[in-house]
Amino acid sequence: MKMQKEFSSSLLYYPILLFLFLSTLNSCVRQNENTSTSSNSVVKITHGSLNFEVNENLKTKFYTTQDDIKSIMNDFQSSETIGVNEESIIEFKFLNIDELELKGVLSGRQWVVNGIHTDEKVSIEKKMIITAYDVYSDLLTTKVIYKNVSDEDVYITKWTNNQYSILSQEDSPLFWAFQGSSSQSRSDWIRPLEPGYYQKNFMGMNATDYGGGVPVTSIWRSDVNIATGHLALVPKEVNLPTEIPKKGKDVIIGVSKDFKERTVFKSKSQIETLETFISITKGDYFENLSRYSKLMQDKGIHIVEPEPAAFEPIWCAWGYERKFTLDEIVGTLPKVKELGIKWAVLDDGFQIAEGDWDANPKKFPNGNKEIKKLVDDIHDHGLKAKIWWTPLAADPHSDALKKDPDMRIFKEDESPQFITWWDAYCLSPANPKTERHTKEIIDLFMNQWGFDGLKMDGQHMNGVGADFGIDDPQKSVEELPAFFQMIYDETRKIKPNAVIENCPCGACMSYFNMASMNQAVSSDPLSSWQVRHKGKTYKALVPNTAYYGDHVELSDNANDFASSFGIGAVLGTKFTWPKDNPYAEASYLLTPEKEKIWKKWFSLYNDMMLSKEAYMGDLYDIGYDKPETHVIKKGEVMYYAFYAKSWNGNINLKGLEADRSYTINDYFNNKKMGTISPDNHTLEANFSDFLLLEVIPMN
Repeated sequence: MKMQKEFSSSLLYYPILLFLFLSTLNSCVRQNENTSTSSNSVVKITHGSLNFEVNENLKTKFYTTQDDIKSIMNDFQSSETIGVNEESIIEFKFLNIDELELKGVLSGRQWVVNGIHTDEKVSIEKKMIITAYDVYSDLLTTKVIYKNVSDEDVYITKWTNNQYSILSQEDSPLFWAFQGSSSQSRSDWIRPLEPGYYQKNFMGMNATDYGGGVPVTSIWRSDVNIATGHLALVPKEVNLPTEIPKKGKDVIIGVSKDFKERTVFKSKSQIETLETFISITKGDYFENLSRYSKLMQDKGIHIVEPEPAAFEPIWCAWGYERKFTLDEIVGTLPKVKELGIKWAVLDDGFQIAEGDWDANPKKFPNGNKEIKKLVDDIHDHGLKAKIWWTPLAADPHSDALKKDPDMRIFKEDESPQFITWWDAYCLSPANPKTERHTKEIIDLFMNQWGFDGLKMDGQHMNGVGADFGIDDPQKSVEELPAFFQMIYDETRKIKPNAVIENCPCGACMSYFNMASMNQAVSSDPLSSWQVRHKGKTYKALVPNTAYYGDHVELSDNANDFASSFGIGAVLGTKFTWPKDNPYAEASYLLTPEKEKIWKKWFSLYNDMMLSKEAYMGDLYDIGYDKPETHVIKKGEVMYYAFYAKSWNGNINLKGLEADRSYTINDYFNNKKMGTISPDNHTLEANFSDFLLLEVIPMN
């Protein structure tokens, strides 16, 4: 009887197992013969080298068949959970599975795994939707729909998606991570991780001025990179936490959403998570960020075309700070022209107040005519003119807010959202009055005054809070990118070749705002390291857009042009000449000694224009490879930039063709370094700070 019962049971489950087996064959590539899978899996998906399994409790695990990658996780984990009545539901009983074919731009296959959790308190159905897009191998997305099938309402506290604990392999450091959130600390976007590390990475407002960012966390060991994030087309207030417990070595990543206290999950209603993803590559974060951006563009994000003028070098009058005089700016223009710089920027201090953008009569007795005359002077020197502006900011006592006081954001208690840097109020991007006010400013700058570009400045531009002064408070959060698209469109309508720079003052720029600017910037970097890794980040996400390294005076030793030059960034400076403004806090005087250096770098920049060429971001791991290396390819010539405080030893020239010999030049010092043969693409080098090499094929 026992044998007969087991045989009957096998017959019962045979159709299900056959369906799963055939589905996997139809939708996935063959698994590596050495890969083992658990016997309790109810779905097994292979997409490229990424293998993904779901078990009978709807827990998941993944691994890869790529060569030389060690174990990622030991067993199934509770990756998609929901918090109900202060308890986290982590197990659901498997019910059934459906498989669908996706057609269109993003063709692929989709698996819908259904399960249920029932206990004496609550009953929740779970529909787990796993998607494999054909052109994005090694990436799978997850969306979960929860339904409260209890007879009573419950409280929901949280959901998590793609939450995994990734095994350490004892690298030093244990892991590196890119984390795309913003905070007032203006911390590094990538950093090494050690035990005791935690960062919540909330994508909403983390301080009154700071919020938004890139909704991706990418962590890597020396052998593998794993990224997770969400694929919504507008900003969402979710977390992407990264943690290594104090007494642990493994890193925990994922996507989660916290609900307000006592948020009701009504009986028979549904709650949907965002579509989130897991993606695997080798190397550092570059390829995973690039893949994310391409997928987002296929889903509907439109990145604007590059503008040639955005790649031209820049001088900014901010060296004279707010108490500049017109004579100081005009008097510096001949030296700007002489150095080969193409842009002159009028910075903060010309306006009556934030929000009231007409010329300050205390500085310009003849009003707006004097700024128009300044623009004419800049043009007469053969330069282009850019104006500083902080959109969405208005001082509390500005005429703009007296006229339309409801333009500002109203928090839930009706208090304003402050922009502490300028003692201003943040305006609501979803308010039609804000849009009208902004269009009037653009007309003043671009049409009446004749500027050629905008320097949009301020960390508050990166994200805003909910506006309870409008019908749907979340519109202000989610429509911020549309506001910047409006600025881009209006500006380019007046000046078709206008440069629109977005400078969110140390914040990790919102990915959604990147679509509506044609000049990114390192944005008040705290070090040359930030100049370089911010550049690598932008070149992954918006690879053809001009990246400006910001004023060289913000780099290490206030003179590190090499960090911008070597990664393909636009050069810029805020020097003063022939003297400083006596009211400025620091000296940026262009001395005769500095002038020789400045002239050499700007001449080299204009001759080579590496900022327009292809950045080869997948060749070197910015964390584990030493020395730190960046590569630009121009035709068949490769340009390597090496950075280290001090280096004496071999360097490996990756990316060269195996069957070719090459000539090597130190192009900054105009020094020939010899040749390398096809069988040995290494070079012995001794340098401090930087080494810039031009590698030319000989045959």
